[in-house]
Amino acid sequence: MSKIIAKVNGKEITQADMDLLLRTLGPQRAMQFQSEEGQKQLVDELVNQELFYFDALDTKLEETEMFKAEMEVAKQNILKQLNIKKTLDTVAVTDNDMQSFYDENKDKFVRPMTVTASHILVDTEEKANEIHASIEAGKDFAEAAQEFSSCPSKDRGGDLGPFGQGQMVPEFEEAAFAMEVGTVSTPVKTQFGYHLIKLTDKTEEGTSPFDEVKAQIEQQLVIMQQNDAYFKKVDELKSKYTVELL
Repeated sequence: MSKIIAKVNGKEITQADMDLLLRTLGPQRAMQFQSEEGQKQLVDELVNQELFYFDALDTKLEETEMFKAEMEVAKQNILKQLNIKKTLDTVAVTDNDMQSFYDENKDKFVRPMTVTASHILVDTEEKANEIHASIEAGKDFAEAAQEFSSCPSKDRGGDLGPFGQGQMVPEFEEAAFAMEVGTVSTPVKTQFGYHLIKLTDKTEEGTSPFDEVKAQIEQQLVIMQQNDAYFKKVDELKSKYTVELL
């Protein structure tokens, strides 16, 4: 049971009520109410709302034409949304649907070649050659990157993570994609300076396996089928009810 944080005229206000109010504010505004003072403001607001509610009951606001008009609008909107939800809930994507879509659209799931590399960036070719020689002599590449590289990636031992073609400057990319896994390049000049590149992994171009893209396919098919179900229902209803565009 949710913790009771206040009572107004005997009606309990709970932590769940406050959590709901926070969610309606959105994450950025909700952050402003994380302090003790902010929490107190939320409780005060919930209390204020209940005071207005009980006052509305005492003044018989629900018997006014204004209330009845608002209720009718709310009723119509709720019924519309519930009926749309009921229509969309008829959609069920099966494993066979997903497998068939994958088999018929394999060209959509081609993944390009990617490489994973680390690098050391210095200002001069002479310095790059010195570092390269020390690595050839046994110095750890990651340690050398931390010690000498001017790139922020030095804090990760020079690791740049995986990247595809078109993501790096041409000279760097050409060298990296031509390398064998586990090797270290000679100095590569770019507009940023001189790089020593270590290739740590390479994934050849190929088709992503079904299991890897299954969730993506399911999401795509649900959207497509819900869209179809929605407009199929609209067409059905247009033949049932008169529509006039004025």
